[in-house]
Amino acid sequence: MSSAATTVAQSAQQSAPEPAPTGAVAESPTADAAQSAAAHRAVARPAADYSGYKLVPARQPWRWVGTVLVALGVVAVAWSLATNPRWEWGVVAQWFTAQSVVNGLVETLKLTAISGALGFVLGFILALMRLSASPLLVSVSWTFSWIFRSTPLLVQMLLWYNLGYLYEKISLGLPFTDIRFFEVQTTTLISQFAAAVLGLTLNQAAYSAEIIRGGILSVDQGQLEAAAALGIPAWRRSTRIVLPQAMRAILPTAFNEIIGLVKGTSIVYVLAYSELFYTVQVIYNRTQQVLPLLLVATLWYVAITSVLSVFQYYIERHYSKGAVRNLPLTPLQKARKFFATHAPVTTDRAKDVR
Repeated sequence: MSSAATTVAQSAQQSAPEPAPTGAVAESPTADAAQSAAAHRAVARPAADYSGYKLVPARQPWRWVGTVLVALGVVAVAWSLATNPRWEWGVVAQWFTAQSVVNGLVETLKLTAISGALGFVLGFILALMRLSASPLLVSVSWTFSWIFRSTPLLVQMLLWYNLGYLYEKISLGLPFTDIRFFEVQTTTLISQFAAAVLGLTLNQAAYSAEIIRGGILSVDQGQLEAAAALGIPAWRRSTRIVLPQAMRAILPTAFNEIIGLVKGTSIVYVLAYSELFYTVQVIYNRTQQVLPLLLVATLWYVAITSVLSVFQYYIERHYSKGAVRNLPLTPLQKARKFFATHAPVTTDRAKDVR
């Protein structure tokens, strides 16, 4: 009886599974399948050969329709300009480089350069006044911009030209005393040129102040706080951190203002100042060739604004270095790239490619 029980116990112990060691994880059929799948993916597969596939460009039918319509419009306008004799292109060529027209062009450029430079300098000062902590400076700057942006430029021109009616003399001395260091008749000081420069400069300063102020405010104030925490002086913070970033926002609108100033000089004709538009008016009043002479002025204005647009492109490209990873290609670089990629394949080049 005891020997039979002993035999049964020994057989039960032999048939029982051995316990797994501590820390071991039992493997399941799912884990084996995952391992085999991972091993199968790890095997490097040969790269697929796509050389036999045909590249088919995406079809853009409406783009071609729009291109054809615009091309037909351009051809129609060019044909009209070339075949309509009333444009009188011979008269345009005759007066385009006439000495009187060139002299008027020089005066227009002079007014633009002087008024633009003084206007932006004064606008920069007004922008700093508007951003200051002084209530008086802020009020004066705001009032200046409010007045000169609220009145037409033509009215300002006539007002400055007739300043002698309000003040017969302009003097410099000690206030509230009879001591005078300098005194001159207003009509002598305020000439046609002076009135034109004064009106254009003050009007330009009012708009430039808001452009510059908006550009400065576009710079993140956290950068100034970080620069101040690093101990960078205030002047270097303004010139090396704020202004280079503010220029990206200032330049496009500033060049628009300069281009507008070039065309705005034509309003000086009310002062009988011999700039480009007034000169053209004098000529066509004498010759009765109105349309060709107006076309002469138009072509000169187009030439000036085209040159300014080229300057704008390169200056904006310079100040965009910190904003884009790769600078946009210049027209010359685009032309070189086009000819490099579309050049015919010669024998030597074909050998190099092979």
